[in-house]
Amino acid sequence: MLLSIILACSKGNEKPDESNTPDRLYFPPPNSAEWAEVTPESLNWEVQQLDALYAFLSENGTRAFIVLKNGKIVIEQYWGNNIANTAPFNRESFWYWASAGKTITAFLTGVAQQEKLLSINDPTNIYLDKWTSMPEEKENRITIRHQLTMTTGLDYTVSDLYCTQPACLKYKVDAGTQWYYHNAPYTLLDAVITKGSGLNFNDFTDQKLELKTGMHGQWINDGYNNIYWSIPRDMARFGLLILAKGKWNETAVMTDTAYFNEMTTSSQLLNPSYGYLWWLNGKSSIVLPGLPYSFHSNFSPNAPDDLISGAGKNGQFVDVISSLNMVVVRMGEAPDGSPVSVPFHDEMWEKIMAVIKPE
Repeated sequence: MLLSIILACSKGNEKPDESNTPDRLYFPPPNSAEWAEVTPESLNWEVQQLDALYAFLSENGTRAFIVLKNGKIVIEQYWGNNIANTAPFNRESFWYWASAGKTITAFLTGVAQQEKLLSINDPTNIYLDKWTSMPEEKENRITIRHQLTMTTGLDYTVSDLYCTQPACLKYKVDAGTQWYYHNAPYTLLDAVITKGSGLNFNDFTDQKLELKTGMHGQWINDGYNNIYWSIPRDMARFGLLILAKGKWNETAVMTDTAYFNEMTTSSQLLNPSYGYLWWLNGKSSIVLPGLPYSFHSNFSPNAPDDLISGAGKNGQFVDVISSLNMVVVRMGEAPDGSPVSVPFHDEMWEKIMAVIKPE
């Protein structure tokens, strides 16, 4: 009898096994292709709705689609092996992130700041010297924060918004008074981080992000652009890192929690649907790429309000939804002709919500 009481008390004092609790995040090992999976059936998802989701994705040029729940793979689908004039596509295929890669740059800017290699309040010309054709007094007003928030005030009527040469970077309005999706000042953040760290951007990415998370991508120059390429699971790893607020398992990749929170919330009033190079859902208005004015709408009405998205040309998306403990990745061909495929993204989420049926 005494032994039974002792054993009962002992069991009562044991810490519960948290490995299988619904909201505990799983992290795949950084040095392995192993990745735990869970079935849609085990999550009580509406599996009969999956065919409609897959058909929609396939019909719109999707090459890779991954859904993580609590860090584990629930869905992983690839298309393209039977499409004429296309290379086979599978788990190991490299694909470009396009502007979804902006989110990596935003994250690495925060890492550079936490290591005191720069401050986002610094004027950009501390690192790039005379980098525009603006009057010096106007250029002095542009900070790294303005580059992160698309509020540099540079002229967006120039012929090439990708051009990073000083002759293409002209004054329009004072920094902080205009929001416009101008690619060139974003691209130059790579050079800012390189100057502040003394490392080329690929090496900085490898040391500060990839080695800690198991990502194996590569920045590749294409004209003025510097584009990140990786396998789809690398995009899922990055999404999981963001879901975990900058931690990879027990490793804090980003320790600057203030920066992380600023990065993933409205960064200015001109476009509340934009953080630091992240798109934010559930806001009262949005300014879309290529347009100078605002709409009374949000990024994706069919998606949860707390969704944040790294969004790129031709429908490259890494979506993070904290309320659902989910990450969604889509890579592929262009579903439409828009700079960021917002209508496609919203329709995709309409079909995702039909599958997951959140309470």
